[in-house]
Amino acid sequence: MISFSRFWLTLKLCDMSTYSLIKDYHISGSTINRLRHNKPISTATIDRLCEILRCDVDEIMEYTYNTK
Repeated sequence: MISFSRFWLTLKLCDMSTYSLIKDYHISGSTINRLRHNKPISTATIDRLCEILRCDVDEIMEYTYNTK
């Protein structure tokens, strides 16, 4: 399972808000919602978030093996 919990920590460490992502960087509200609910997002969006936050992919998302 992919989790975006690290995204929220990185966002806070960068002193940035979701409002700023939406208004200043034109990240859609639906993308923020997808991140909040650990839903799939495109690799292009992941690339853009890494660029905005100046971070690596592992600072935005992590994979956890699901044994179910």
